[in-house]
Amino acid sequence: MEKHRGLLLAMAVSCLASVALGQVDPQLRELAQFGFTQALQGASPVAAYGYYYLNEPNFLHTNVTLRLALAPVYMDSELGFVGLLGPNTDLGLGLAGGGYADNYYDYQSGKYLPEQSFTGDSAEVSASIYHLFDPGKLIPLFGVLRVKEHYSIYQGSDELAPGFVLPHDHSSLDWRVGLRLGGREPLLTPDLAMELSAWYEGQYRSESGPYGLDGSQMLQPNSELFWMRGLLIYTLPESKQSFDVNFTAGTTGHADRFSAYRLGGTLTMASEFPLSIPGYFYQELSARNFVSFNAQYTVPLNADKTWHISPMGALAVVDYLPGASQPGAFNSGAGLGIGYRARSGAWQVMASYGYGFEAIRDNGRGGQSIGIFFEINFHAKRPGGPTQLDRAIGFFPSHF
Repeated sequence: MEKHRGLLLAMAVSCLASVALGQVDPQLRELAQFGFTQALQGASPVAAYGYYYLNEPNFLHTNVTLRLALAPVYMDSELGFVGLLGPNTDLGLGLAGGGYADNYYDYQSGKYLPEQSFTGDSAEVSASIYHLFDPGKLIPLFGVLRVKEHYSIYQGSDELAPGFVLPHDHSSLDWRVGLRLGGREPLLTPDLAMELSAWYEGQYRSESGPYGLDGSQMLQPNSELFWMRGLLIYTLPESKQSFDVNFTAGTTGHADRFSAYRLGGTLTMASEFPLSIPGYFYQELSARNFVSFNAQYTVPLNADKTWHISPMGALAVVDYLPGASQPGAFNSGAGLGIGYRARSGAWQVMASYGYGFEAIRDNGRGGQSIGIFFEINFHAKRPGGPTQLDRAIGFFPSHF
């Protein structure tokens, strides 16, 4: 029963918890996406996502946009009011909640510890302001200010160690401010994207204190996060070869298990700022500070440009969270994806293999994983060129 429950909760919330927008998205979107990865060595929780996504401009009124993300036991939504606070300033009001959004999976030196892992449900309301600084420019520069109230309720499982004390149920008042130049569409393989962004987030919890076995872990009363990202995706018009490079770095103040950056795995659609390392468990590493770099190159295999092969690699230097450290700050991985994309762009599928060179496993260093990813785009554009940068809008779940 626990395994089936784990699959349900992972699919429900891996890609939907705390959805964050770069702006009120002006484009009609309707997507169904699914991703699954499985480690070939060592026990780990199911890492998967599955959801339906709708972004509908002119919802009920010409200046209202509905964004809705639905998974089996979780919902995330926002009503965006275009131009409500000025010609270039939008307001968003969000509501989210459901089961398993605040789960915590504990790893120690490459070993998954179900006896110290637990589930968490949540409810959330938010208000966001999106301001466009350079109207009419090809690459949009947006400022984002978001305030949200997030409530977490924790439960144990049959595998939880006797004597393990769960964290206090609590509310968290969080606020985020950031600047984003450009962005990335919510597609598995966009043709074109560019982003430079910098962010700050403060988290203030109503309850804090020790938890775990003998109070060995601590829920901090407040945490601060600072991070930045540079991203570039480009597709050559004739050959359709493409490259994808991503640099991300972050630091924290008063970090705990819930505010630390989580690195590992290849579920790139599972976070607004995915910290992927092929061959590692999903979110295997917990960091106070980190620097990471990812790269992927895609080459078509046939004349129709439908089949393609994608070698990929990642490296990261990690300052581990106290209590979740392991030998060696350097981590790296490489992988290979093989996929098919319909000429219309309406659907695509990709299978992947990853090897984590420094991942710690029972037989030493080296972790392996496989994955499958599938996407349906109900409003795909016909072939004829890459997406314009002014529509390359980043909006993914904000949970690291």
